[in-house]
Amino acid sequence: MPKGKDGAARMTDPAARARVPIEDDADAAERRDFATVLRQFGLKKGEEEPWVSDLADGIGSPRWYRSLAFMLVLIALALALWPDFNAVQAAPDTRLTEVERDEYRSQMITPLALGADTGKRMGPSRLVVPLASAPERPMIELTATYGKGDSLAAMLRRAGVGQADATRAEELISSAFPIDDIAGGTGFRMTLGRRAAPSQPRPLEELTFRARFDLQLTVDREGGPLALEQRVIRVDDTPLRITGKVGSGLYRSARAAGAPARSVQQYLKALDEAIDLDREVGAADNFDIIIAYKRAETGEVEVGDVLYAGLSRSGTAKAQMMRWGKDGKFYDADGAGEQRSGLVMPTNGAITSRYGMRRHPILRYKRMHAGVDFRARTGQPIYAVTDGTVASAGRNGGFGNFIKLNHGGGLQSGYAHLSRFAVSRGQRVKRGQVIGYAGSTGLSTGPHLHWELYRNGKHVDPLSVQFVIRAQLSDSELRDFRARLGELKKVKPGVALEPLVKPEDKPVEEVREIDRLSNAPS
Repeated sequence: MPKGKDGAARMTDPAARARVPIEDDADAAERRDFATVLRQFGLKKGEEEPWVSDLADGIGSPRWYRSLAFMLVLIALALALWPDFNAVQAAPDTRLTEVERDEYRSQMITPLALGADTGKRMGPSRLVVPLASAPERPMIELTATYGKGDSLAAMLRRAGVGQADATRAEELISSAFPIDDIAGGTGFRMTLGRRAAPSQPRPLEELTFRARFDLQLTVDREGGPLALEQRVIRVDDTPLRITGKVGSGLYRSARAAGAPARSVQQYLKALDEAIDLDREVGAADNFDIIIAYKRAETGEVEVGDVLYAGLSRSGTAKAQMMRWGKDGKFYDADGAGEQRSGLVMPTNGAITSRYGMRRHPILRYKRMHAGVDFRARTGQPIYAVTDGTVASAGRNGGFGNFIKLNHGGGLQSGYAHLSRFAVSRGQRVKRGQVIGYAGSTGLSTGPHLHWELYRNGKHVDPLSVQFVIRAQLSDSELRDFRARLGELKKVKPGVALEPLVKPEDKPVEEVREIDRLSNAPS
């Protein structure tokens, strides 16, 4: 009998196979179904089947019941682990006292716009013991600024100085320097001493300020009554001279050489009255600027106006302008004043009607329009076209409010239909100065400016006039002018920037033995 791999004998004889009793078909099917159930639930080894199947397939089979039971178990677990949606209990609101609130506030970082006081003070804590009375500092150093039109005594009282000390300090200062001459913005340094009682103001121990650039005044007590001490400060007024090549640009080169922006603007304005800056300035030219300059031995400097504006090429002067006189005008080396070419526009507006024949908008017939009309709104400023004197300012028939200026040399200008005046008869006016305001007085259909120009009493077209005005110094003034010009041109460039106090002139401070020990190398 042949054997299989498992050692069991296999029946190959058909007769023997026929002698094996045949089991009942129903019992075999029952055993197969029970084995299938065991395999499905994992109780018997066999072919693995899925735990979850489609419940719409095989309804009533063991596999269907197993899937149903598995689904019910999952639903039960999900319901058992379902979270609670009740509201979470937060911490109760804390009621803070004013002291606690200030403590938290002092420790917060808050924008200043919201009233932050971070770093200004410390918030109280349990370790802080309140004092019956806080000790005061024996001395307090303060600074105050003198306002324009202010009172010295009032400024001192606002700083905490008593009435008696403030009045006494003002009396001492006024005896040496006029109070009205103290410039607005002057800074005062003061020291207040210990007060005799909490309700009393602190006594003034010392008050120091710079009355002038070369004068310092100090009111000091020094253990007795207040006394005034004057200190004259050494000041050097050597002008500051700056020279250099024009290069790529006059303004940029002058600024790069160290000239202040305001001084460069004054320099360019002075040169513009003498030459054409667009055409007559080259890269190879040399600029020369002399500025009023003061420096004190205490280190402060004061920069003034431009005194001299020069431009040269290869040693040949192209322009030499020096400030002269009380009005501060510039004159060239020959004593001729700054050049004024052309006229400024009398107002900011477009021209609506020119000089010539036209139909009058009110009278409805043609007649000569002896001026130029400018569009202007009521109250718009009206300017003098050049320097002159007010010949008349008042009502003038169809012109309404009318101003006539006399510019000399037979030249006059008129301004009509004004709403109000800014000058009066006989007053001197400068080029570009506001003399009145536009309106619609007289024979006028609306607010505008009617401007006329007269030469020797006759009307001329204002837009056709081009002229030059120059002032000339007298012989005596010209000698003084040239002498001053020679002095300025002797100033060396940069000499005003040298130290006023040389190192050997400074007092040598005595070095203490303790400083020597502390600074000794280890």
